[in-house]
Amino acid sequence: MASRIRVATSFLDRCVGLLTTSALLPEEGLWLKPCKCVHTWFMRYPIDVLFLNPAGEVLDWATLGPWRFSPWVAGAQGVVELQAGHVARSGIRLGDRLLLEKTL
Repeated sequence: MASRIRVATSFLDRCVGLLTTSALLPEEGLWLKPCKCVHTWFMRYPIDVLFLNPAGEVLDWATLGPWRFSPWVAGAQGVVELQAGHVARSGIRLGDRLLLEKTL
C-alpha cells in the first residue's frame, strides 16, 4: 500500500481533499475520516477510492475520473484516495483489512 498517507479529519481538510494537487505519486494518498462518499469535481486526474469500515476493512472501491461522485457506501467510516490503478497493482480486495497508522 501507499507509504505516505495524509489524514484529513477536519471539515475543511475533507472538503479540500486533493483539489489543490496536480497528481498523486504511487506512494501517496489521502485518508478522509469520517467519510462515506467523495467527489472529484475540479480534480485534474483520476483516483482509486477505498471505502473502509471502522475496523479498516475494505467495503467497496472504485476508480473515479474527474467530475464524478462516488456511491454512498453504507457502513463506511473512512475513505482512502490513491493514485488510479493502485488498487489493481497492489491486489487489494474487498474484505481486506488495511492498517493505517500515524508515523512521525
